[in-house]
Amino acid sequence: MIKLAKYLKPFTLGLIVAIVLLFGQAMGDLYLPNFMSDIVNVGIQQNGIEHAAPDAITPEAIKMITSFMDDSEKSLVEENYTLLASSEKNTKDKVYKTIYPSAGEELYVKRELDERTSEQLDRAFGRATWTFIEIMKDMPPQFRDTGVNPEKTDVKTLELKEVYPMLPMLDNLPESAMKAARDKALANNETMLKQSGIVFAKAFYDELGANISSIQTAYILKIGLWMIIIAFLAGMATIMVSFLSSKIATGVARNLRKDVFNKIESFSNNEFDKFSTASLITRSTNDVSQIQQLLTIGIRMTFYAPFMGIGGVIMAVRKSASMSWILAISVIVTIGMLMVIMTIALPKFKAIQKLIDRINLISRENLSGLMVIRAFGTQKYEEERFVGTNSQLTKTNLFVNRVMTFIMPMMMIIMNGLTLLIIWVGAHQIAQSTMQVGDMMAFMQYAMQVLMAFMMISMMFIMVPRAAVSGERIAEVLATELTIIDPKDPKEFSASKKGLVEFKNVYFRYNNAEEYALCDISFVAKPGETTAIIGSTGSGKSTIANLALRFYDATKGQVMVEGVDVREVSQKVLRSKIGYVPQTAVLLSGTIDFNLKYGKQDITEKDVQSAVDISQSRDFVEERPEALDSYISQGATNVSGGQKQRLSIARALAKNPDILIFDDSFSALDFKTDAALRKSLKEKSSNLTIIVVAQRVGTIMDAEQIIVLDQGEIVGRGTHKELLGSCKTYYEIASSQLSKEELS
Repeated sequence: MIKLAKYLKPFTLGLIVAIVLLFGQAMGDLYLPNFMSDIVNVGIQQNGIEHAAPDAITPEAIKMITSFMDDSEKSLVEENYTLLASSEKNTKDKVYKTIYPSAGEELYVKRELDERTSEQLDRAFGRATWTFIEIMKDMPPQFRDTGVNPEKTDVKTLELKEVYPMLPMLDNLPESAMKAARDKALANNETMLKQSGIVFAKAFYDELGANISSIQTAYILKIGLWMIIIAFLAGMATIMVSFLSSKIATGVARNLRKDVFNKIESFSNNEFDKFSTASLITRSTNDVSQIQQLLTIGIRMTFYAPFMGIGGVIMAVRKSASMSWILAISVIVTIGMLMVIMTIALPKFKAIQKLIDRINLISRENLSGLMVIRAFGTQKYEEERFVGTNSQLTKTNLFVNRVMTFIMPMMMIIMNGLTLLIIWVGAHQIAQSTMQVGDMMAFMQYAMQVLMAFMMISMMFIMVPRAAVSGERIAEVLATELTIIDPKDPKEFSASKKGLVEFKNVYFRYNNAEEYALCDISFVAKPGETTAIIGSTGSGKSTIANLALRFYDATKGQVMVEGVDVREVSQKVLRSKIGYVPQTAVLLSGTIDFNLKYGKQDITEKDVQSAVDISQSRDFVEERPEALDSYISQGATNVSGGQKQRLSIARALAKNPDILIFDDSFSALDFKTDAALRKSLKEKSSNLTIIVVAQRVGTIMDAEQIIVLDQGEIVGRGTHKELLGSCKTYYEIASSQLSKEELS
């Protein structure tokens, strides 16, 4: 996988933008529970009142509340509240009397404060409120003749007009009682102090006649609007990330597929011996798709999950550090569950890729060898072979899918259990006033986000190994060193030796073979002559053709074309000189004209017509309604074997090569067509070098030079008549094919 990382380089900018967008989306998703917490805590429980220190307060109320503050807190209040006439306007150009209809002639208004000062002021009001509560609890009997019964007084419903009559008596409270009340207030947590301070702030607003319902509605609408904006932006980020990840994934897949295809195209026969065709098809299609799928999902998961996981933990701990142990337990259980599933499923992913290779191999063999299968009546055997592998693949896929289906039910159990535990522990903390309901709800959502983040990370650990298998298979193809490579400084062919092919003491051995397939092969094929190569099966005839085309390189010796070693010229230039007709004719899907012009795009119509005539293809081409524009189906299934071979010969002739190589290309032709084709070829291609690899003696009887091979060695050389008398091997081949009259 690391070897393929370079394919992400062209998409670096898109990847960076996607990461930034994912960070923004994660931040948005992390802040939404916080806003929900604010709506519950402030908007609902606190009636939309955000601060314990009210924005405005009557002179009587400020005198009352500051009587429960120490000197530093009193100074803080004096510095940050200004006494104004109620007829004056605020910063929003509204008259204070309009906002606070029950206000007197004067009222204290809070100045514009920074966040730090605002928090200090809130703490001062909160401590003062709790000091009042403690004093009310411990009020001595001599101070109870005010009409206020401390045991029956609820600070949430207390009206300030009930408190004001107590102020003269509170001034006479012993200093020790006030100090004890303040010490108890300071012992409480900040949350409890702020909540109690906000209760008094509501009382201050009620005294001024403020519309608490409007304050609450305005706050909820404000926070709700922020939630909508953030949710919209997060949604847009999600869409953009999906677009970018898809673009990056498809781009990487496109480049990978192109490079794999180009690499395979540059393979020589040596490389094709290492990889099966079915495996190469799988590697360039299914394996590339696995990488694409990983990138499409992985870009999001790889970056979004850590952002959410780390951010979720931080936000959850900020909401309630005391419940962080619940989060730790749930994460450990989730990771443990996913690790067990991964351990079971991962080995099967590798098996699936190998089984897909096997399915492709069997399918390809069945389709390409359909006629042979039918001829031998082995359909049942082939069906059982396919069904066996297919069943094995199905069982493996089912096993993996069944294991993977455990993830969601187990996650639901863990998440529901986590929810119950948070509610159970959170309810106790709410009862003790150490946590607010909104904070518990936010903690619950953060816990779910953390769990989902860890699940996404764990899913990546499942997806990455599967894609890594595909990545290794692709990298194996791309990293394969080519045995047939072009020289850095290619030479040019000698014009004086046009069409000349020469083998000089050539030895050849296949990879990992112990014995040579060809030994000390030397001959010259001259322009205007036909050089035929004949021998028994496995004697090395086709290997000579492959060496001339440089499908393989000679182990020893030299293969010379037009006076230059084939290893010293570029493959493209070399093969442009040669017209090759393989043993098995291959036509591509497309028109006949397309196939004939395949070897050279600037072929003229005259060249095409000449090739059709020489190859004896005119009769069946013109029988078709569209003639040269007739369509050849995939695998050339709509033409006969002989027609396919003739079109293959026409394709080689149409490019006007200097050298023609026929690798047992006449075996699919009947004797009449064979003879007519060879006669026409001799008449119209007198300046070409023709090399014919054949098994039929009748095909090569007229050749100027016949080379007889036996077990990779030349055992005879000469014309047909000469070899009948001088070469035993040739005579045995000829006598097995020709009558006594023909031999004589």
